[in-house]
Amino acid sequence: MRVRDWQDIMDDVVESNADPEGWRAVGGDRTSGIGEDLFIGHPSAGVFQLKTYAKNPYDVEGVGARVARKIDDELDPLFPGQEDAPGHFGVQQPPEDEDEAEAAVKNLKTVVETHADAPTTPQALFDDIMDALDSPAYGPMDFENYDRPDSLDELTDTFDEAEDLLDAELEDTIDESVRRGFQ
Repeated sequence: MRVRDWQDIMDDVVESNADPEGWRAVGGDRTSGIGEDLFIGHPSAGVFQLKTYAKNPYDVEGVGARVARKIDDELDPLFPGQEDAPGHFGVQQPPEDEDEAEAAVKNLKTVVETHADAPTTPQALFDDIMDALDSPAYGPMDFENYDRPDSLDELTDTFDEAEDLLDAELEDTIDESVRRGFQ
């Protein structure tokens, strides 16, 4: 297992060529210290563990690693399914130029208008929006802003060696980048 910057891990997710709607995630507060824990997984692309914290609303620091090559029968129940997910997530890349941005807006407008005129479900709207924005990874997510889902604790226990290593790396990152007072 190799610890890397959290954005490098997200690049791996984006470039995985896995079915975009097959991703699932679990996240919440870290067990100790500031920041969040996140596990993101796909049956064929593997499981990635991320530890992040926001220095400010515009600057997120963190570390991550690939902790499993696939979601097996032991890990599968720890990730939410479409039916039981309290929320959803999507990974986006910024448009490369103005033409691409305009095309995305046009596609998104069409999706919203179509769903406004027809009977639909929240899941169908979400899926169509992610398709219109060409999201490379999206799916159900169990995330608690002020606590930890039980499945997050179980995943942490399953990958306890990665947990210890990533915690130490994140603490080093925090120590190096956080100063006292205003910047």
